Amino acid sequence: MAAAPASRPNSPPDGATAVLVLADGTLAWGHGAGAEGEAVGEVCFNTAMTGYQEILTDPSYAGQMITFTFPHIGNVGSNPEDMESADPAARGFILRESVTVPANFRANQGSGGHFSDWARKCGLVGITGVDTRRLTRHIRMNGAPNGVVAHRQNGKFDVPALLARARAWPGLEGMDLAREVSTRQSYTWDEGLWALGKGYAAKATNGSARFHVVAVDYGIKRNILRCLVSIGARVTVVPCDATAEDILAHKPDGVFLSNGPGDPAATGEYAVPVLQGLIASGTPIFGICLGHQLLALALGAKTTKMHQGHRGANHPVKDLTTGKVEITSMNHGFTVEKDGLPDGLAMSHVSLFDGSLCGLEVMGKPIFSVQYHPEASPGPMDSHYLFSRFAKMMEGG
Repeated sequence: MAAAPASRPNSPPDGATAVLVLADGTLAWGHGAGAEGEAVGEVCFNTAMTGYQEILTDPSYAGQMITFTFPHIGNVGSNPEDMESADPAARGFILRESVTVPANFRANQGSGGHFSDWARKCGLVGITGVDTRRLTRHIRMNGAPNGVVAHRQNGKFDVPALLARARAWPGLEGMDLAREVSTRQSYTWDEGLWALGKGYAAKATNGSARFHVVAVDYGIKRNILRCLVSIGARVTVVPCDATAEDILAHKPDGVFLSNGPGDPAATGEYAVPVLQGLIASGTPIFGICLGHQLLALALGAKTTKMHQGHRGANHPVKDLTTGKVEITSMNHGFTVEKDGLPDGLAMSHVSLFDGSLCGLEVMGKPIFSVQYHPEASPGPMDSHYLFSRFAKMMEGG
C-alpha cells in the first residue's frame, strides 16, 4: 500500500478496477470482485482459514469490511447451507489473491457456486490483489481504520472524494447497529444441526421439546438457533427491543441473548433496562458476544472499544471453572473491562492471547455469558458444552 500520488490522485495503475482508501490517506489498488460500487465502514481483519461465507453473513459484521488474512478465498465456493443470515451484514471484503475457482462438492449456489458471483448477487463490494499482510500489520499497529472499497470496471475513481467519504464516516463507537440487523417481529425456529448428506434436520416444536427458550435477536446467527434446538429447546426469537414483559409473557424456561454488531453501550440504552428486568425474574440467562457485553452492562460492568478486536477461528480461551482450554471462534471489537467487576460478578473465561475477559458468571444465579462463539466449529466442538450448561440450568441444576 502507498499514499496516493499527489500529482495524479485519480489515476490508478493500468488494469486496476478497484481501490481501498483508508481515512489516514493510505491507498491500495487492485482488481474488483463481487458487486460494483462503493462500500464504507470499519476495516478489520479475520484470521480464519475457512468459513468466509459464514463470516460475511454473520450479522455481527454490520458496518465492517473484512480483510481475510488467508490468501485463498473461494475454494469452497458458496452454498445456501453456509448462510448465517438471509443477507450478508458485512459491507465488503479485501483479498490477497484473485477469487479461487470452487473445488468443493457443496458449491452449488450461483454460477457453479463461485464466491465472486455470490458476492455480486448479494451486493458485496470486494477488492483483490491487496497486500493483506501489510494491511493487517497496519491495523495491528494503528487500530481498525475507517475506509472505502470502490470497484469500477472502467477503472475511474475520484480518490479525493473517496478519502473524504472515509473520513466522514462516524465509526462504530457510539453506533447502535442491532436495530438494523434484528428481526422486526417474533418467530419460531425448529431447524437442527447440519449433517453431511442430510443438511439441516427439522425438529418438532410440539410438546416433545424439553425447554422453551426465548432468544433476543441483536443480530443472531442461525447456527446458534440450531444449537439451542439440539439441546431440546423450542425456540422463540424476539426483536432486540422487546420488553421484559414481552419476553416473560412467553413463559420461557431460559432466555438467550444473541451476538450482534455495534457499540454495546449504544445498544444498552434500551437493552439494559430490559435485561435488568429479566435478571430480577430469576429466569436462567445465557449470553454470547454482544449479548454477553449487554448482560455485563446490565450487571454494572463496563465495556470499551478494543485497539484491533478479536476476529478469527484460532483463539485459545481457558475456562476458569474447569481449567480446560478450548479453541474458539471470535468476532468482536468491544470488550468487557475485567478490572473493577461489581460484587457477585466473576470472570469465568480468559483469553490466552491477551488476558482479556471472555466469560462471566453471576454468583448464586443461573446466569452466564461468553465473549466468543460456541456455535462455531474451530475446535471443532470445544465449546458446545456451554449449551449443555444452559440446559442444566434450565433443568434447575
